Amino acid sequence: MASHAKSWLLEHETAREMLERVQTERPFLLLPPLHRVPIRVGNVVELAGPSSSSKTHILIQAAITCILPKQWNGVSYGGLGHSAMFIDLDCRFDISRFSELLNHRIMEAAFGHVCLGSSSKVGCHKMGSEAQFARMKHENEELFELCMKRFLYTRCYDSSEFLATLKTLHYRLQKEREAHGLNVHLLLIDSIGAFHWLDRSSSSFSLEGDNRKSWHLQNVSEAVVQEIRRLLLVHPMLVMATKAVALGNKYSTNELTRSYGKWPAADNQYSRNVTSTDRKLPYREYMPAVWQSFVTHRILVRATDDDSVNDEHPNNSVFLLEWLMPPVNSLDKFTVTDTGVFILS
Repeated sequence: MASHAKSWLLEHETAREMLERVQTERPFLLLPPLHRVPIRVGNVVELAGPSSSSKTHILIQAAITCILPKQWNGVSYGGLGHSAMFIDLDCRFDISRFSELLNHRIMEAAFGHVCLGSSSKVGCHKMGSEAQFARMKHENEELFELCMKRFLYTRCYDSSEFLATLKTLHYRLQKEREAHGLNVHLLLIDSIGAFHWLDRSSSSFSLEGDNRKSWHLQNVSEAVVQEIRRLLLVHPMLVMATKAVALGNKYSTNELTRSYGKWPAADNQYSRNVTSTDRKLPYREYMPAVWQSFVTHRILVRATDDDSVNDEHPNNSVFLLEWLMPPVNSLDKFTVTDTGVFILS
């Protein structure tokens, strides 16, 4: 493996440049509901939850935060100004939805900036609609195009394509860095268990271009983890992966609240690999052990079954977010609307 890593090192790179490139100490800033625990480049965050529990929406919000600039033309957008790579294994990604959410974030920040120059809502509306509307529209379109160039997307239909994508991803990211001068800081996988049951039902299959070797469920997972590790050596990124799970019937909101007092305190060393043996998972784990040990942070999202909470938000679904690893003694409620994901007080 060391020889592979050496072959991926960039040519004509000084030690100082290499250290700056692989710097992983600064926390990776993400918006709520992923704000409870400091997440750093090099971490592997797993978002587990049943179908229709907003897992993909959370990935989209993280991607938009990554590709938006921190500031542009004097307007603060609160982004990271880097590229994001989205690997769609679920094959249901909606680019129109992504574009709408990105446009909303851009317009919201731009209009808020215009309002800062006005002392009243009437003046704010007047400035935004008359004096600066044409200019703001042009700048918004220019920024939207810039951000979309930072969003890299690929779709895979089986494990063979997924492995082939990971094996060649280094060269694609290298070309993107050379073309745009930006590193990819976020690798998004939706969803990591998409092909698990198909692979499990198959005795073996051949990887494209490698018919000499038969691939089975265990060594497919080992190869996936190995390829991602290799990528992180030369392209330091935060990895976020969704995983569909089926929750037990006894896993209710009230039971979850009562069990908080029994949980151990969260470890301060968030960047290390931790295990979830302190408490039983509320779902049956099906991913191989090699993937489970690769995950550094695990989050559970699900729709709430609290009628009082749902009654307060009749027009939107309300979800719960729980940190399983490291365990955090709090439960976040959030809702997904046409304009994004929002935390509830």
